[in-house]
Amino acid sequence: MFPCPACQGDVELGERGLAGLFRNLTLERVVERYRQSVSVGGAILCQLCKPPPLEATKGCTECRATFCNECFKLFHPWGTQKAQHEPTLPTLSFRPKGLMCPDHKEEVTHYCKTCQRLVCQLCRVRRTHSGHKITPVLSAYQALKDKLTKGLTYILGNQDTVQTQICELEEAVRHTEVSGQQAKEEVSQLVRGLGAVLEEKRASLLQAIEECQQERLARLSAQIQEHRSLLDGSGLVGYAQEVLKETDQPCFVQAAKQLHNRIARATEALQTFRPAASSSFRHCQLDVGREMKLLTELNFLRVPEAPVIDTQRTFAYDQIFLCWRLPPHSPPAWHYTVEFRRTDVPAQPGPTRWQRREEVRGTSALLENPDTGSVYVLRVRGCNKAGYGEYSEDVHLHTPPAPVLHFFLDSRWGASRERLAISKDQRAVRSVPGLPLLLAADRLLTGCHLSVDVVLGDVAVTQGRSYWACAVDPASYLVKVGVGLESKLQESFQGAPDVISPRYDPDSGHDSGAEDATVEASPPFAFLTIGMGKILLGSGAGSNAGLTGRDGPTAGCTVPLPPRLGICLDYERGRVSFLDAVSFRGLLECPLDCSGPVCPAFCFIGGGAVQLQEPVGTKPERKVTIGGFAKLD
Repeated sequence: MFPCPACQGDVELGERGLAGLFRNLTLERVVERYRQSVSVGGAILCQLCKPPPLEATKGCTECRATFCNECFKLFHPWGTQKAQHEPTLPTLSFRPKGLMCPDHKEEVTHYCKTCQRLVCQLCRVRRTHSGHKITPVLSAYQALKDKLTKGLTYILGNQDTVQTQICELEEAVRHTEVSGQQAKEEVSQLVRGLGAVLEEKRASLLQAIEECQQERLARLSAQIQEHRSLLDGSGLVGYAQEVLKETDQPCFVQAAKQLHNRIARATEALQTFRPAASSSFRHCQLDVGREMKLLTELNFLRVPEAPVIDTQRTFAYDQIFLCWRLPPHSPPAWHYTVEFRRTDVPAQPGPTRWQRREEVRGTSALLENPDTGSVYVLRVRGCNKAGYGEYSEDVHLHTPPAPVLHFFLDSRWGASRERLAISKDQRAVRSVPGLPLLLAADRLLTGCHLSVDVVLGDVAVTQGRSYWACAVDPASYLVKVGVGLESKLQESFQGAPDVISPRYDPDSGHDSGAEDATVEASPPFAFLTIGMGKILLGSGAGSNAGLTGRDGPTAGCTVPLPPRLGICLDYERGRVSFLDAVSFRGLLECPLDCSGPVCPAFCFIGGGAVQLQEPVGTKPERKVTIGGFAKLD
């Protein structure tokens, strides 16, 4: 183990210890240049001359010594191996020409990016660095030199900024000293205030005990006097004895009438004796356990911990609703700061700019008018008297791809109001087939009329792009969610077709026999088929174009039903997109005839339920789910 000179932490050097480390030749060169600058004007003497030494004229890296001319010739004779040593300028220290690998004693030629270590040729082919990213030293040198030069240029070009920051730090030091002294005074004052309150309380409690003690002593003294009067020859007894000696009957009666009552009371007190006051003061005992615990736990107020964003209740629709909570053992927060920004905009130079909502009370916030088709990142932090706490983890929310269309459900065009139950707020509908469906199922083999129940929205789209979302009960038998031309929907579903009877013509809703004339026309309906918690995705638009489509899902597949479905209508393009309203992942895109007003539509075969997503500003605390439909029209 070796202590790090920077942080004093222990570093494990390995089995070889310091021998396994590279020499810091850069630092050696810096030291050498410093020594030479210190010894400027001073001559470098020959290290091999006999005293007095002559001034050195040559140096030898191999011999690591300085020589005068004669000594250099003497120690490098002609015809020997030392004669091949290359002379250098005289110096006070000698360094090798390059770094040598401590393991193989060869010059390093490559740099391992994975290990961040210089390696030689032998290290490179060894198993230790197999699979590592190894680059030539020249490439590492150029890359690191460019980075260092760039960083140094930036620092040198911002010397004014450095000086400004130094001034800010010095001001922070002065402010810290002043604030620390103020904090000490505040704590001392508060503790003195606690002491004053305790002293005042002590005086009042002692005064209460003193008053109680005096009152009890008075009562006991009076009782002692009464009992002393009962002794023979004193007080009441003596007076009674003297009265009994009276022989004059009228006088006796006059004196004994009042004396008898006093004797009776004294007799009763003697028979039922008990002290007039308790000598115990247990009722004056103090329970200071809670106060002692509070004083023991007396500490500085901590800032609130990082809030936890409730992702189950946080969502984006027409507005963004953000909900959070503090961790269980976090200090309370007086208010919160909500920060948000878009992540899908081009990055601007400088620090990232967040939009803020300051001093938010409660644990939820409503962000109005978000941009459509965007991704927002949001975070929260709490604040109390101690200051601001840490930020929560960032949460990313997708906003709808188009402006949200608000509408209510309208059952005027439904086949049977008895089988459809619409909630009072007209935001939810449930199909209740009841006995008619059972009777129809009983006559399936003979052919029966099983109608389709339809609910439309009370608005129609005639331009632009619109988006809405709904939740379908996973237990629904068969539900179709989509849009269609208002005229075609009313025409088709006022008299519902027979979808089970053999007499049902599946081609009745599309053409009049001219296949070539209608092959390019967009369908008047676009529906997504949901049943038993699954979504049926056909091979083309025809499989979901409508209940009366020609083509079945010849190559269809199913995907799990998400918690909410989103429908995006592009009226100008004549396209309808079905999305997962939670992740905004596309499920299906269909063409649609937009030659007239287009209405949202929901179709039911058998039991099922649909809940429209409510606007965020209406009931922000309510989670949009397909909960029970208890209150229905």
